[in-house]
Amino acid sequence: MSFRTTRSSHPVLLDDVRGAQKMLSGVARTTAMEGSRHLSRLVGAPVHLKCENLQRTGSFKLRGAYVRISCLRPEERAAGVVAASAGNHAQGVALASTLLGVRSTVFMPVGAPLPKIAATREYGADVRLHGQVVDETLAAAERYAHETGAVLIHPFDHPDVIAGQGTVGLEILEQCPEVRTIVVGVGGGGLAAGIAVAVKALRPDVRIVGVQAEGAAAYPSSLRAGRPLSVPCAPTMADGIKVGRPGDVTFPLVAELVDEVRTVSEDALSSALLLCLERAKLVVEPAGASPVAALLTSPETFQGPVVAVLSGGNVDPLLMQRILRHGMAAAGRYLSLRLRLTDRPGALATLLGVLSLADANVLDVGHVRTDPRLGLTEVEVELHLETKGPEHCEEVAAALREAGYIVLP
Repeated sequence: MSFRTTRSSHPVLLDDVRGAQKMLSGVARTTAMEGSRHLSRLVGAPVHLKCENLQRTGSFKLRGAYVRISCLRPEERAAGVVAASAGNHAQGVALASTLLGVRSTVFMPVGAPLPKIAATREYGADVRLHGQVVDETLAAAERYAHETGAVLIHPFDHPDVIAGQGTVGLEILEQCPEVRTIVVGVGGGGLAAGIAVAVKALRPDVRIVGVQAEGAAAYPSSLRAGRPLSVPCAPTMADGIKVGRPGDVTFPLVAELVDEVRTVSEDALSSALLLCLERAKLVVEPAGASPVAALLTSPETFQGPVVAVLSGGNVDPLLMQRILRHGMAAAGRYLSLRLRLTDRPGALATLLGVLSLADANVLDVGHVRTDPRLGLTEVEVELHLETKGPEHCEEVAAALREAGYIVLP
């Protein structure tokens, strides 16, 4: 049961978003808006971070899930709800259901990160592990809904969900009334569509830029075709926006109201996550960092003041470790190189002394002695170093050459 009071060809209106905001009062946090001096210098205008990573459950998903379940009829609530998700939507549905006294069942892939499974259970859901990928998990949830009568809560493609996510847009206008550009990650399009509905109704001059990962970008081709298209998704660290097809409800809203959809690389995503952690002191998942990745990629193309929506912060610690290494490598703060030494006592110590004087931190050392390309008294050494950036990498390599070492290609 929707709470719409105005009839229109649009599936979601400003009145719906305002109604959702009232419904979420005391439930969802009005998340902080933090300025970023580093990004502001890059863009040449003020840049603010809308911290939905600090929302309850760690992402914006609680907003839409709560509104959707709140609008169910009494008999639908009695039947319970079901969802399929690898993370953020699962936790949003679990907490929203518990707050509303509705039984929830959440299907998650077998390989879902253990912290996300544990959090979803702690929020009150009956978690069932099924399938290796989300498509298989969703099919299991749909079967469960058909067999039990439970209501399937879609992660993005429903007007009530979009209205709930749109409350982020109302908060942005309240917290940064001078905003000129809003940058937001796009998966299925629920958050971008909701923000666009709210913001364009009140401030049509504000430019809204959606961001997708290069390997999972269904919107650019769909927008060119004028209809939702399915695209194969390559592996991406930004699993929160890895959606192979735009939603039937979200697509027309994004097509009409979002000014542009861009794509960002894996290197840009990891660099953005690293920047959020180091400079803003914020833990952000790759999908949540996608707007920052877009700013890092082409800062001169954004008109400020800019608000970048950090949509979530639920990242598995093991994945975070890998991403940070990737981000440091992308930023030129890792240096891997190979060189040959005479295999004699003290040779490695001498090499490490040169690296110490060059102020490079040695992370790992590997030896190869059995390669047929090596001479009888030679050993090949592979080094992994932590540096201060691209210029320092060049300085370290130059110091090795000056000490007589030959750096191998």
